[in-house]
Amino acid sequence: MCASCSSWYGRHIAPYVVHAGCSAEAFTRMRQRMVPRADGVVVEVGFGSGLNLPYYDPAKVTQLVGVDPDATMLSLAKRQTGTPFAVECLQAGGEGIPLADGIADTIVVAYALCTIPEPHAALAEARRILKPGGRLVFLEHGQAESGWHKSLQNGLNRPWGALAGGCNLNRDPVRLVRDAGFDVREARHERFPARFWLLGNHYSGVAFKASSQTPGLAAT
Repeated sequence: MCASCSSWYGRHIAPYVVHAGCSAEAFTRMRQRMVPRADGVVVEVGFGSGLNLPYYDPAKVTQLVGVDPDATMLSLAKRQTGTPFAVECLQAGGEGIPLADGIADTIVVAYALCTIPEPHAALAEARRILKPGGRLVFLEHGQAESGWHKSLQNGLNRPWGALAGGCNLNRDPVRLVRDAGFDVREARHERFPARFWLLGNHYSGVAFKASSQTPGLAAT
Protein backbone atom coordinates (compact mmCIF):
# COMPACT_ATOMS: atom_id res chain seq x y z
CA MET A 1 0.00 0.00 0.00
CA CYS A 2 1.28 3.50 -0.79
CA ALA A 3 2.51 5.65 2.08
CA SER A 4 -0.25 8.23 1.56
CA CYS A 5 -2.91 5.52 1.90
CA SER A 6 -1.73 4.75 5.47
CA SER A 7 -2.05 8.39 6.62
CA TRP A 8 -5.18 9.93 8.10
CA TYR A 9 -5.74 11.86 4.87
CA GLY A 10 -5.18 8.71 2.82
CA ARG A 11 -7.72 6.74 4.85
CA HIS A 12 -10.45 9.34 5.33
CA ILE A 13 -10.20 11.98 2.59
CA ALA A 14 -8.30 10.68 -0.44
CA PRO A 15 -10.79 7.87 -1.27
CA TYR A 16 -13.60 10.42 -1.63
CA VAL A 17 -11.39 12.79 -3.65
CA VAL A 18 -10.45 9.97 -6.02
CA HIS A 19 -14.06 8.76 -6.27
CA ALA A 20 -15.29 12.24 -7.16
CA GLY A 21 -12.52 12.88 -9.67
CA CYS A 22 -12.91 9.53 -11.42
CA SER A 23 -16.66 10.07 -11.71
CA ALA A 24 -16.09 12.86 -14.25
CA GLU A 25 -17.50 12.54 -17.75
CA ALA A 26 -14.05 12.13 -19.33
CA PHE A 27 -13.60 8.88 -17.41
CA THR A 28 -17.20 7.77 -17.87
CA ARG A 29 -16.93 7.85 -21.66
CA MET A 30 -13.91 5.55 -21.54
CA ARG A 31 -15.66 3.19 -19.14
CA GLN A 32 -18.67 3.01 -21.47
CA ARG A 33 -16.40 2.08 -24.37
CA MET A 34 -14.07 -0.43 -22.73
CA VAL A 35 -15.71 -2.12 -19.73
CA PRO A 36 -18.39 -3.94 -21.82
CA ARG A 37 -15.53 -5.81 -23.52
CA ALA A 38 -15.19 -7.99 -20.41
CA ASP A 39 -16.83 -11.41 -20.34
CA GLY A 40 -17.05 -14.62 -18.33
CA VAL A 41 -15.42 -14.65 -14.90
CA VAL A 42 -14.00 -11.15 -14.50
CA VAL A 43 -11.42 -9.96 -11.98
CA GLU A 44 -11.10 -6.20 -11.67
CA VAL A 45 -7.75 -5.18 -10.20
CA GLY A 46 -8.01 -1.82 -8.48
CA PHE A 47 -11.77 -2.09 -8.03
CA GLY A 48 -11.87 1.13 -6.00
CA SER A 49 -15.36 2.46 -5.36
CA GLY A 50 -16.96 0.28 -8.04
CA LEU A 51 -17.37 2.97 -10.69
CA ASN A 52 -17.14 0.38 -13.47
CA LEU A 53 -20.08 -1.68 -12.19
CA PRO A 54 -22.82 0.00 -14.30
CA TYR A 55 -20.90 -0.68 -17.52
CA TYR A 56 -20.39 -4.44 -17.36
CA ASP A 57 -22.62 -6.30 -19.81
CA PRO A 58 -24.86 -8.63 -17.76
CA ALA A 59 -25.33 -10.85 -20.81
CA LYS A 60 -21.59 -11.53 -20.91
CA VAL A 61 -20.37 -11.46 -17.29
CA THR A 62 -21.05 -14.48 -15.08
CA GLN A 63 -19.10 -13.38 -11.99
CA LEU A 64 -17.08 -10.35 -10.94
CA VAL A 65 -14.35 -10.28 -8.31
CA GLY A 66 -13.20 -6.79 -7.31
CA VAL A 67 -9.73 -6.56 -5.76
CA ASP A 68 -8.58 -3.44 -3.92
CA PRO A 69 -6.41 -2.77 -0.84
CA ASP A 70 -8.44 0.22 0.36
CA ALA A 71 -11.21 -0.65 2.81
CA THR A 72 -12.88 2.75 2.43
CA MET A 73 -13.05 2.38 -1.34
CA LEU A 74 -14.52 -1.10 -1.05
CA SER A 75 -17.13 0.17 1.41
CA LEU A 76 -18.23 2.68 -1.25
CA ALA A 77 -18.38 -0.10 -3.84
CA LYS A 78 -20.50 -2.31 -1.61
CA ARG A 79 -23.19 0.38 -1.46
CA GLN A 80 -23.96 -0.31 -5.10
CA THR A 81 -26.58 -3.03 -5.36
CA GLY A 82 -28.72 -4.71 -7.97
CA THR A 83 -26.11 -6.23 -10.28
CA PRO A 84 -27.53 -9.25 -12.13
CA PHE A 85 -24.29 -11.20 -11.66
CA ALA A 86 -22.42 -12.24 -8.53
CA VAL A 87 -19.98 -9.65 -7.16
CA GLU A 88 -17.31 -10.42 -4.57
CA CYS A 89 -14.98 -7.83 -3.04
CA LEU A 90 -11.50 -8.84 -1.88
CA GLN A 91 -9.36 -6.49 0.17
CA ALA A 92 -5.89 -7.14 -1.25
CA GLY A 93 -3.19 -5.42 -3.24
CA GLY A 94 -2.79 -6.14 -6.93
CA GLU A 95 0.73 -7.45 -6.26
CA GLY A 96 -0.66 -10.41 -4.30
CA ILE A 97 -4.10 -11.47 -5.49
CA PRO A 98 -5.53 -14.30 -3.35
CA LEU A 99 -7.04 -16.24 -6.27
CA ALA A 100 -6.09 -19.49 -7.98
CA ASP A 101 -4.11 -19.71 -11.21
CA GLY A 102 -6.15 -19.49 -14.40
CA ILE A 103 -9.43 -18.54 -12.73
CA ALA A 104 -10.33 -15.49 -14.84
CA ASP A 105 -11.57 -15.10 -18.39
CA THR A 106 -11.01 -11.33 -18.26
CA ILE A 107 -8.93 -8.99 -16.13
CA VAL A 108 -10.01 -5.34 -16.03
CA VAL A 109 -7.61 -2.64 -14.83
CA ALA A 110 -9.12 0.84 -14.84
CA TYR A 111 -7.22 3.87 -13.54
CA ALA A 112 -5.22 1.63 -11.21
CA LEU A 113 -1.83 1.10 -12.89
CA CYS A 114 -1.14 4.73 -12.03
CA THR A 115 -1.57 4.03 -8.31
CA ILE A 116 -0.47 0.44 -7.67
CA PRO A 117 2.96 0.70 -6.00
CA GLU A 118 4.45 -2.17 -8.03
CA PRO A 119 2.60 -2.31 -11.36
CA HIS A 120 4.95 -4.93 -12.84
CA ALA A 121 4.15 -7.31 -9.97
CA ALA A 122 0.43 -6.62 -10.30
CA LEU A 123 0.47 -7.35 -14.03
CA ALA A 124 2.40 -10.57 -13.38
CA GLU A 125 -0.38 -11.56 -10.98
CA ALA A 126 -2.96 -10.68 -13.63
CA ARG A 127 -1.24 -13.03 -16.09
CA ARG A 128 -1.11 -15.77 -13.45
CA ILE A 129 -4.83 -15.73 -12.71
CA LEU A 130 -5.87 -15.43 -16.37
CA LYS A 131 -6.84 -18.51 -18.34
CA PRO A 132 -4.73 -19.27 -21.44
CA GLY A 133 -5.99 -16.93 -24.13
CA GLY A 134 -7.71 -14.75 -21.53
CA ARG A 135 -7.85 -11.01 -22.06
CA LEU A 136 -6.75 -7.94 -20.18
CA VAL A 137 -8.89 -4.84 -20.71
CA PHE A 138 -7.15 -1.67 -19.58
CA LEU A 139 -8.07 2.01 -19.43
CA GLU A 140 -5.67 4.43 -17.84
CA HIS A 141 -4.20 7.90 -17.82
CA GLY A 142 -0.48 8.43 -18.14
CA GLN A 143 2.57 10.00 -19.66
CA ALA A 144 2.04 12.90 -22.06
CA GLU A 145 3.68 13.09 -25.47
CA SER A 146 5.29 16.52 -25.49
CA GLY A 147 8.58 17.18 -23.71
CA TRP A 148 7.41 20.15 -21.61
CA HIS A 149 4.27 18.29 -20.56
CA LYS A 150 6.30 15.25 -19.50
CA SER A 151 8.69 17.47 -17.55
CA LEU A 152 5.80 19.10 -15.73
CA GLN A 153 4.27 15.72 -14.88
CA ASN A 154 7.62 14.54 -13.53
CA GLY A 155 8.02 17.69 -11.43
CA LEU A 156 4.54 17.50 -9.95
CA ASN A 157 4.38 13.73 -9.57
CA ARG A 158 5.21 13.58 -5.85
CA PRO A 159 2.82 16.32 -4.60
CA TRP A 160 0.10 15.02 -6.91
CA GLY A 161 0.48 11.53 -5.49
CA ALA A 162 0.18 12.85 -1.94
CA LEU A 163 -3.16 14.48 -2.80
CA ALA A 164 -4.55 11.75 -5.07
CA GLY A 165 -4.05 8.57 -3.08
CA GLY A 166 -0.65 7.62 -4.49
CA CYS A 167 -1.51 8.28 -8.15
CA ASN A 168 1.43 8.74 -10.56
CA LEU A 169 1.20 11.15 -13.49
CA ASN A 170 4.10 9.82 -15.54
CA ARG A 171 3.62 6.09 -16.12
CA ASP A 172 3.26 4.55 -19.58
CA PRO A 173 0.43 2.00 -19.30
CA VAL A 174 0.89 0.37 -22.71
CA ARG A 175 4.59 -0.19 -22.10
CA LEU A 176 3.86 -1.63 -18.67
CA VAL A 177 1.39 -4.12 -20.19
CA ARG A 178 3.79 -5.14 -22.96
CA ASP A 179 6.73 -5.47 -20.59
CA ALA A 180 4.63 -7.81 -18.44
CA GLY A 181 4.49 -10.29 -21.34
CA PHE A 182 1.01 -9.59 -22.65
CA ASP A 183 0.22 -9.69 -26.36
CA VAL A 184 -1.22 -6.21 -26.93
CA ARG A 185 -3.71 -6.56 -29.79
CA GLU A 186 -5.33 -3.15 -29.47
CA ALA A 187 -4.01 0.10 -28.02
CA ARG A 188 -4.98 3.70 -28.46
CA HIS A 189 -4.36 7.01 -26.78
CA GLU A 190 -6.02 10.38 -26.90
CA ARG A 191 -5.80 13.67 -25.09
CA PHE A 192 -7.90 14.50 -22.07
CA PRO A 193 -10.20 17.53 -22.12
CA ALA A 194 -8.36 20.75 -21.24
CA ARG A 195 -9.37 20.76 -17.57
CA PHE A 196 -7.64 17.38 -17.09
CA TRP A 197 -4.52 18.37 -19.05
CA LEU A 198 -2.17 17.45 -16.18
CA LEU A 199 -3.22 13.80 -16.49
CA GLY A 200 -1.52 13.60 -19.90
CA ASN A 201 -2.93 11.02 -22.29
CA HIS A 202 -5.90 8.71 -21.96
CA TYR A 203 -4.80 5.15 -22.79
CA SER A 204 -6.97 2.11 -23.48
CA GLY A 205 -6.55 -1.31 -25.01
CA VAL A 206 -7.00 -5.05 -24.98
CA ALA A 207 -4.18 -7.55 -24.51
CA PHE A 208 -4.07 -11.33 -24.31
CA LYS A 209 -2.22 -13.88 -22.25
CA ALA A 210 0.06 -15.71 -24.65
CA SER A 211 -1.57 -18.87 -25.99
CA SER A 212 -1.33 -21.02 -29.09
CA GLN A 213 -5.06 -20.54 -29.51
CA THR A 214 -5.55 -16.86 -28.75
CA PRO A 215 -8.94 -15.71 -30.03
CA GLY A 216 -9.12 -13.05 -32.69
CA LEU A 217 -10.10 -9.50 -31.86
CA ALA A 218 -12.27 -7.37 -34.08
CA ALA A 219 -11.06 -3.88 -34.84
CA THR A 220 -12.88 -0.99 -33.21
